[in-house]
Amino acid sequence: MAVSVSVVLLLLVLAVIFLRSGGLKLSHALVCALLGFFLAGTSMAPTIQNGVAATANVVSSLKP
Repeated sequence: MAVSVSVVLLLLVLAVIFLRSGGLKLSHALVCALLGFFLAGTSMAPTIQNGVAATANVVSSLKP
């Protein structure tokens, strides 16, 4: 678990740096994808999933 959290934090820092630089290259997209896969394996995954589901429910209930 400690290794997984360290990798998630490292990938998160890299993703933020890549986003701030303004350019998205293949390597940047790969880092972001790896961040997603490692986040899915942490204890934060259910919280993230619930937040995304709640946001989707709010957006789907809006009427134009």
